[in-house]
Amino acid sequence: MAMTEKQGGSDVRANTTVATPVHQSGAGELYSLIGHKWFCSAPMCDAFLVLAQTNDKLSCFLVPRWREDGTKNPIHIQRLKNKLGNKSNASSEIEFRDAHGWMLGEEGHGVRTIIQMVALTRYDCMIGSSALMGQAAKEAIWHTSGRSVFGKNLHQQPLMKNVLADLAIEAEAALAITMRVSHALDNLDDPKQAALVRSATSIGKYWICKRAIQHTFEAMECVGGVGYVEENVLSRLYREAPVNSIWEGSGNVQCLDLLRVLHKEPETLQALMAELEQARGQHPLLDKHLEQLNVAFKDSENIEMRARQIMEQLALAWQAATLFIHGEPLIAHAFADSRLSTQGFHQYGTLPCHIDCDAIIQRAINQ
Repeated sequence: MAMTEKQGGSDVRANTTVATPVHQSGAGELYSLIGHKWFCSAPMCDAFLVLAQTNDKLSCFLVPRWREDGTKNPIHIQRLKNKLGNKSNASSEIEFRDAHGWMLGEEGHGVRTIIQMVALTRYDCMIGSSALMGQAAKEAIWHTSGRSVFGKNLHQQPLMKNVLADLAIEAEAALAITMRVSHALDNLDDPKQAALVRSATSIGKYWICKRAIQHTFEAMECVGGVGYVEENVLSRLYREAPVNSIWEGSGNVQCLDLLRVLHKEPETLQALMAELEQARGQHPLLDKHLEQLNVAFKDSENIEMRARQIMEQLALAWQAATLFIHGEPLIAHAFADSRLSTQGFHQYGTLPCHIDCDAIIQRAINQ
């Protein structure tokens, strides 16, 4: 798809690409597009969803690579982006020079139309980041199991075990809520599941994609200098991690989207809280966290300023609840003990001493 322009960024309503009717105007009709997109994802595709102005209204268009008469649609790739990571997935800067495209949805409803695809690609970011974390944890465990320090394998040393188990917990918690959204997406005919998707996707996209950056770095540090060289997969995982946090709306966009949805569609908040409440009574720290969350929502003053705080509270509550409801008790209790505690440690490798790190590491190896 092609949304972003130089002058607009996340503010797609500032787009200047213009579409004019070839014959008639309206939904399903053919238009001619003139303009520039600073980011066009996957330019090797056969069709693109494009936002363009029609009568000062932002509309969505399906723009094919080839016209119906067999000639090439004038979508000119000016250059491929030289990105930090994500090298094998091309991004481009393009120009439309009377490119033909059909209007999708009603005129002026461009954002509403394209957001249906954006919601799925935001979920794709969750999947990608969860996969990065899963592989990073396994790479760290595998490497340290073959390294000997002070007469033991490195992954048997107490401090390293703490780090590895912590990485494994984070990866499993990310995967848990990712699969929960997958279940909801497969059951959109259920209003409760559809409502959950409209809020939970923003939460998961915000939290997992940000956590993946620090997570892949910590795994790289476990491997050491070998992980920092280009021949090792961890250098690629680390470079790949930031794109999912930026792509399809950065952290602030996710926070503001969540507040907008919860305000305009109260049933989404009800569905989300009902999901979390299913785990009440499973762990005292989770119960306390849920009470604090309810208080945070009741206080509407400066809520935009506190949006990231609320998002983080929701993400932790949702991960804990999902692990208790659908996951392995060992991981659920370890997650609650380490993530919902008031001690507030910030780095991986700070699990409480009573947590069975050996069992968690073994579970990660076996998965």
